[in-house]
Amino acid sequence: MHCGTLAPRKVLTVGTIAGFPGELKNPDLFQYGEETMHAWMEGRLSDDITAEQRKVEEAELIIFQFPLYWFSVPAILKGWFDRVFTQGFAFTRQNMYSGGVFKDKKAVLSFTTGAAETMFQPDGINGDINVTLWPLQHGILHFCGFQVLAPQIFWSPAHCPTAARLQMLEGWRARLKGLLTETPLTSAPCELFDLSFQGGFSLRPEVKEEQEKRPFGISTGHHLGKPLPPNNQTKAPSENSTDSRK
Repeated sequence: MHCGTLAPRKVLTVGTIAGFPGELKNPDLFQYGEETMHAWMEGRLSDDITAEQRKVEEAELIIFQFPLYWFSVPAILKGWFDRVFTQGFAFTRQNMYSGGVFKDKKAVLSFTTGAAETMFQPDGINGDINVTLWPLQHGILHFCGFQVLAPQIFWSPAHCPTAARLQMLEGWRARLKGLLTETPLTSAPCELFDLSFQGGFSLRPEVKEEQEKRPFGISTGHHLGKPLPPNNQTKAPSENSTDSRK
């Protein structure tokens, strides 16, 4: 097990050309993603990036611990994603989502909030937490192939009594013992889509037809204009639950 923290370390969290020394592949049209991919292929990424990538390669499970900040991760963690999850290393146009590079790895978000749980309900002032989590869990982690486990959310610990905070920690400690065996959140597998530019990377016609019979969308993002599947980004499906993809 490796525990790391970004705050005191000299890990650059802004994507610049300092992360890939050497000549640019296309100096006339700078594209950060393309340049970092070529640098990764040629072994030119900076030492701090390659050290972080090595940790990702060795991990079976990654826990991202952070305070929810402006409905997302703090800038230092977003910068880590930007610099470490380079194209080629973490994803390709052919390998993404359920067929992604890290499809055999698991990941989980563990975070604190400033707001109470009621404020992140569908009728709460902040809106549904499932919608808030979609860009992080689906757009970053699952895009790279990770099997995303249900998040560990510590609701408003700064405004809770000590006993409540201790109870939160005890619950997390107990969950950690079986975390690797947990079922991941439900996602839409790539097989449901026409993965071609001609097909627009959209749901296959037969899948759309089948989904018309379902009361909910496939996932939080693939809602198809229907009610969102309950707790899609916060709870893994139970053995007795109905999979909205089928």
